Amino acid sequence: MRAKPLLLALMACLLGELASAQFGRPPPPEPKGGPPEAEFHMARLAYASSGCAGSRGYCNPWWAIDYPEAEGHFLPALERMTRIQVAPDSRHLTLADNDLYMYPWLFLQQPGRGRWHPQGEEAMRLREYLERGGFLVVDDFHGEDEWASFRDAMNDILPGFSIVDIPDNDALLTILFTLDKHTQIPGERHLYWQRMQGPPHWRGIYDSHGRLMVAIGHNSDMGDAWEHADDPRYPAPMTATAYRFGVNYVVYAMTH
Repeated sequence: MRAKPLLLALMACLLGELASAQFGRPPPPEPKGGPPEAEFHMARLAYASSGCAGSRGYCNPWWAIDYPEAEGHFLPALERMTRIQVAPDSRHLTLADNDLYMYPWLFLQQPGRGRWHPQGEEAMRLREYLERGGFLVVDDFHGEDEWASFRDAMNDILPGFSIVDIPDNDALLTILFTLDKHTQIPGERHLYWQRMQGPPHWRGIYDSHGRLMVAIGHNSDMGDAWEHADDPRYPAPMTATAYRFGVNYVVYAMTH
């Protein structure tokens, strides 16, 4: 009795893949592990979520919202601005992936819309990753509701650690480029049809030795600025600012 529903589901998947190929839309990325292939290999944190979004014909899961253009633009810029050997693409790691601890820099996007809230073993593994020296960069979530959701998740992952405003004298803000925390990086949608949902907040979580473990950009969209670096409608100064933030994050993660 189950054969017919399974057959229909398979046909729907095949038709979806054919439609994607016909209209030039690649299938959405999937989690993919493996060891790093360069001195710096960017890792996206892949997590289960419902729905998808994107631009340029993509419909990616929330954790990959700006992929692949964000990596395609930012990673060559990182290699150009530093002496770091950079892998040309990102890995997509889940918290269950045993390769997680080989990547010092982890990128988390859209924790609000994606309803990101690790539980149990996943929360324990992320806590261990951060306490062992890992660095988590959080980007592209907006408004007080999404902030509350993310704050509750971090309180469960790192109980006893506070989320604070990154101070002006923190090494993160001057390690290579001098960054202005008051600059707000808009997403493409904020230029045309959606208002920003509040002022920018650059916050973080520090370990007991004063090392920044989690860097949080709330009401800002660094990934979109990377993605739209080749879009003449997107403000070039915002892309330049997003590059500088990203480069500082990477250099900080690799030296602290």
